[in-house]
Amino acid sequence: MAPSTTSVTSTGDVTIGQAAAFAGVTVKTVRHYHQQGLLHEPPRDSSGYRRYGSADLLRLVQVRTLAAAGVPLAEIKPLLNADPDRFAAALVDVERRLTERITELTARRDTLRQLADGDRVLLPDRALAVLDRLTDLGFAPDYVAGQREALVLARALAPELFDLLLIQLGHRLADPEFADLTKRGWAARSWDPDDPRIDELASALADNLLANRELLAPPTDYRPGPDAATRYGLINHHLEDQTSTAWTRLNALVETKLRAAGVPIPYQ
Repeated sequence: MAPSTTSVTSTGDVTIGQAAAFAGVTVKTVRHYHQQGLLHEPPRDSSGYRRYGSADLLRLVQVRTLAAAGVPLAEIKPLLNADPDRFAAALVDVERRLTERITELTARRDTLRQLADGDRVLLPDRALAVLDRLTDLGFAPDYVAGQREALVLARALAPELFDLLLIQLGHRLADPEFADLTKRGWAARSWDPDDPRIDELASALADNLLANRELLAPPTDYRPGPDAATRYGLINHHLEDQTSTAWTRLNALVETKLRAAGVPIPYQ
């Protein structure tokens, strides 16, 4: 067998670079192990270099192996000093935590895969059916996109009202007059905010909603929290600052008329 070309001292000791290479880690990792108290710092030779013997390399390999297996560095030192029974029990606990971590990461991976399927990770099928209905009725894509975002917000900010909201939308979309008025309202974004047609449209929308007043009533057991008005505004006034003053005024007029009729709409 050809002699090794690796340069070591006559005692078999090696430099930190050689120790790192033999153990399959970096010099930075070896130094980090020193800082964590996992690896004894050997004395320096006459040239000022630390020299690592076989016992040091054995310890380094043990630390590296446990770290690579997922054992936290803070737990490695007690493990290396433990008796066989404690060592085995500790490894079982580490395995349990790793399994939990794997389960969590798998769930995250599945969520990322669902994101590739669009809204299905954010909204349930019954909400997607409402959005599909809007498209089937000929609502503009940007209106449908805005409603999609509002539903995502509603599910997150008012989960206790989300199912009721979907039921209300389902009933209203079955009313051709409501669909027509809503489309006209979306088209009104291009109007001048002082256009008298906005007042007329607001009255027509309010009257249509009040004709089915039962759909405007919250659940009997619903108790709004102190931030209910803020949550309502984030959902029902979503994108107002990105649309137009006319659209904002139309919404405000409709809300005013509904409040005047006794509908409990929060003030912003």
